[in-house]
Amino acid sequence: MNTYLDCVPCFLRQSLEAARGISEDIHVHEQLVRDVLRMTAELDLDRSPPFVGQAIHRRLRELTGVKDPYLAAKRRFNRLAMEALPELATRVKHAEDPFLAAAKCAVAANAIDMGIASAITEADVRAVLCGLSGEEVHGGCQRFLEAAADAKDILYLADDAGEIAVDRLVIEALGPARVTVAVREAPVLNDATMDDAQQVGMDKLVRVIDNGSDAPGTILDDCSASFRRRFDQADLIIAKGQGNFETLSGVGTNIAFWFKVKCPVVARRIGLPVGTHALLPPTIRLPTRTIAFDGGHP
Repeated sequence: MNTYLDCVPCFLRQSLEAARGISEDIHVHEQLVRDVLRMTAELDLDRSPPFVGQAIHRRLRELTGVKDPYLAAKRRFNRLAMEALPELATRVKHAEDPFLAAAKCAVAANAIDMGIASAITEADVRAVLCGLSGEEVHGGCQRFLEAAADAKDILYLADDAGEIAVDRLVIEALGPARVTVAVREAPVLNDATMDDAQQVGMDKLVRVIDNGSDAPGTILDDCSASFRRRFDQADLIIAKGQGNFETLSGVGTNIAFWFKVKCPVVARRIGLPVGTHALLPPTIRLPTRTIAFDGGHP
């Protein structure tokens, strides 16, 4: 997915919120915003929004000297999700359609995203976790299950800390032996890294790899060669989160996108309202750039 002019205000909001959430130094806030203004002035709109997100958070880490600014929050979110997991597993087990219930939980947990709401609290996370499996979703699992039936090699692209614990419900239903989970190599926002996968025991359930990147999505030309080979070999890919949709939509027809729709640009692109919990099947095809905003400007 390309970047639209409508994305620019969001880049500025995200940078200022992130800077304020990590540092009390107003000079850091000002410097980051000025840097982002310069970035957007020279932005290649053919790149996806996570390309800019990656640059913003690299610069924030440079300015603050903090390698993983969201570390404490990620650990809290992982703990809260693990505490909720036994009850969620029981709900899924007794659901009329256990796999759909697990998928609903996994998509609803995508709301644990500090890129959209940097001030997300433990109370917010608890509210998300308490409501899991009861949320309505757009799309279903039938076409996904048809694709999964013959898939011997499933690549599961994880998104956020906390959320990755809930992903266990889907992976257990699919059969862990044929699933590999991929996480970010280095910290960005509250996206899951190998450390988060280990905290929630994902490495005890399946093989976990990193993608060689610190982008808040999967920018293939920024990922390691070993990850790209693994990506190309997969029979079926589950891409969690809006960032993975933004970076991988149009890349292939074996990718299922599971995420909460969090911004108007993505909402208009897929024709669903903001807030929708989407289970987009692996055969979805979207145009590269056909949507016009603000009098025809992309």
